[in-house]
Amino acid sequence: MMTTTTGFDSSLLSSSSSLEFKFPADRLRRKIYPFKSGGKVIIASSSPSSPTTNMVEISNRNGFMDMYRRRALILGATLPCVLPLLDSTERFGVNAAEVVMDKSLIIREAARKVLSKGKAPGVLRLVFHDAGTFDLNEKSGGMNGSIVYELDRPENAGLKKSLKILEKVKSELDGTEPVSWADMIAVVGAEAVSICGGPLIPVQLGRLDSMVPDPEGKLPQESLDASGLKQCFLRKGFSTQELVALSGAHTLGGKGFGNPTAFDNSYYKILLEKPWISSASMPTMIGLPSDHALAEDEECLRWITKYADDQTKFFEDFKNAYIKLVNSGASWKDA
Repeated sequence: MMTTTTGFDSSLLSSSSSLEFKFPADRLRRKIYPFKSGGKVIIASSSPSSPTTNMVEISNRNGFMDMYRRRALILGATLPCVLPLLDSTERFGVNAAEVVMDKSLIIREAARKVLSKGKAPGVLRLVFHDAGTFDLNEKSGGMNGSIVYELDRPENAGLKKSLKILEKVKSELDGTEPVSWADMIAVVGAEAVSICGGPLIPVQLGRLDSMVPDPEGKLPQESLDASGLKQCFLRKGFSTQELVALSGAHTLGGKGFGNPTAFDNSYYKILLEKPWISSASMPTMIGLPSDHALAEDEECLRWITKYADDQTKFFEDFKNAYIKLVNSGASWKDA
C-alpha cells in the first residue's frame, strides 16, 4: 500500500495508483466523551449495549449498521432535551444518566456521504502511508496525521485527492464534534474496507495529531525482496503473518488482483497462480515486485495459501492487523 517506495500495491501504497507502535490495550469498549450543558460537564459514555457483543461476528452488516443509525438519529433528536434535564437532576443530588454516543459511528456516517467504492483504495492508502512511517526502535512516526505535511513526497503522489475527500468530512464534523486527522484517517480507512465488502473494523478514538512531518524513508520499498520486507515490518512491530495479512489490502485498486473495488481474498489466489511468470508483460500489470517476492518465500507462502483457502480467516487477521497498524506510534488524549 505504499507508493513507488513501498512493498505494497501502488494503488494503495504506491505513487502509481489509487504501513508503529505504542499500543494501547486493544478494546472494543468505547471511550468517554464530555459534553457541556450550561456551566457543567456531562460525561457521555459510548459503551455498547452488550459488552460481550462482537461486531465482527454479526453476519448481517446492513442490519447492524441500520440499528446503530437509528440509535444515532434518536440520540441526535433527544440530546438537546436530555442535557438540561441532567443539569436539573444534579441540583437535586441525583447521579447524571449516561448518554450513549458512538463518535466513531458519527465519523463513519459522515464519510459514507462522500466515500464510494471507487475512492476507497486511495483512502485506505492514506492509512498505510500515515502509519507506515513508524519505527519501533527510534520511537518515531506512526498514526499521527502527519501525512497532511508529507503530500509532496514522491511516495505520496496521488494522495492529495484522497485527503480532499476526508477534508469534506472533517470540516462537517469539526463544528460540533472536532476530530483529529489521525482519528479521521483511521476510521474512514476502516469504512473504506467495509463498503467494499471487507470486515467491519472497530477503531478506538483519541489520537493526537503531530504538528510536524515524520522522518523520510520509512515506508517499505516496493523493490524489497521477502527477507527485506520481513525485516522492515519487524522494525515496525509486525510479524510475518501480519505482513502477509496487511498486504491483502492490495486486492483493492488497479494492480490486477481481481475486482479493484471488492475487498476479498483474490490477492492470495492470484499470488498462488503467479501469472507474471507466464508472460513477459504480466509483471507490470499484476502487483509490485514485492508482491511477487512474497509468493517465493516459504514462510509467507504458508499464510498466502491459508488466506487463499479461507477468506474468513483473512478477514479476521486483517482486522486485527489493521487495529494494530492504526494504533502504531499514536499519542493519546488520555495517556
